[in-house]
Amino acid sequence: MLPTRVSHLLDIAKKAGLDAIAFNPGPSLTYLSGLHLGIMERPMILVITTDAKAALVLPELEMLKTKDLPFQTEVFPYGDNPATWGKAFRQASQALGLDGKKIGLEPNHMRVLELRYLEAAAPKAQFVAATESLAALRMQKDPNEITSMRKAVKLAQVALKATIPSIKPNVTEREIAAELTLQLLHHGLDSEFAFSPIVSSGPNSANPHASPTDRKLAIGDLLVIDWGAVVDGYMSDLTRTFAIGEVQPEFKRIAEVVLGANTAGRAAGRPGIAAGRVDHAARAVIEDAGYRVYFTHRTGHGLGIEGHEEPYMFGENTLLLAPGMTYTVEPGIYLPGRGGVRIEDDVVVTQDGSETLSDFPRELYVID
Repeated sequence: MLPTRVSHLLDIAKKAGLDAIAFNPGPSLTYLSGLHLGIMERPMILVITTDAKAALVLPELEMLKTKDLPFQTEVFPYGDNPATWGKAFRQASQALGLDGKKIGLEPNHMRVLELRYLEAAAPKAQFVAATESLAALRMQKDPNEITSMRKAVKLAQVALKATIPSIKPNVTEREIAAELTLQLLHHGLDSEFAFSPIVSSGPNSANPHASPTDRKLAIGDLLVIDWGAVVDGYMSDLTRTFAIGEVQPEFKRIAEVVLGANTAGRAAGRPGIAAGRVDHAARAVIEDAGYRVYFTHRTGHGLGIEGHEEPYMFGENTLLLAPGMTYTVEPGIYLPGRGGVRIEDDVVVTQDGSETLSDFPRELYVID
């Protein structure tokens, strides 16, 4: 599988007119090589040229990780003395003939630290953002990747179901987040979390990216829980909204509207339509209900080995959906100072439409 991914990368790089692409430790490097290298104070870089040569610069302490690389790679290790680091980069540059070449980078991941070493090692090279080209590398998932995402969705849903008995008045947001985290681990979460759960209640639920606090749940609150799991390196990302006892009529109303928007957004996805159409479909429901100004973010984002990746579901996005693309649909209505509702599901584009991977009940879940 990994050599096939490298072959795909080379095709993408050639079409973009690039001579090489450089990767920091991160999702794409792992996707291509199988290596799990964490960002640290020491620089690390993988460079792959369009003539299928590769060089890896990394600390000596990480050398054992390179023994099972799936493609031929020349490794340039260095010791703890920072004065030796530049030499390793120069050796790698010379081995690949990088000076004077056009080298693509991932702007969202390339650090200044590695970039400066690369620039010094290949002073005549041209370093360019390869954002659009590299988005195509991972955007369409194969059946194995989708299977892993199905498992991540299932794990997340089982963990939330196990957490629900702990949701009650006078329990804090932090306590619920802690219980959900424990349940994710208990049910088989990979060592890495997709992201820290968002657990927001009452007025806090009107903040789409709130962090759990010591606020205690009270009767009449809306409670938003946004959580996910990781299986085989692939993520799920879901959101459900709860009512703590009886809530005011407008809260019930916005929950119905958001449910309608979620349904419309999920139904809109199919091959050949612009990603922006998904956003338009969900947003139209909320606008027609008179809550346009209270839907303050895009309808969704791509999902895979990153929590946020291409394709992004915003109205102006003309990218055409294709089978294997996976993304979230997560419309919301947020009433400042009062409360909010979001319903989020994970979707995969199929040959003739789309499939929702998640099936946890979407209606406002009342905690009696």
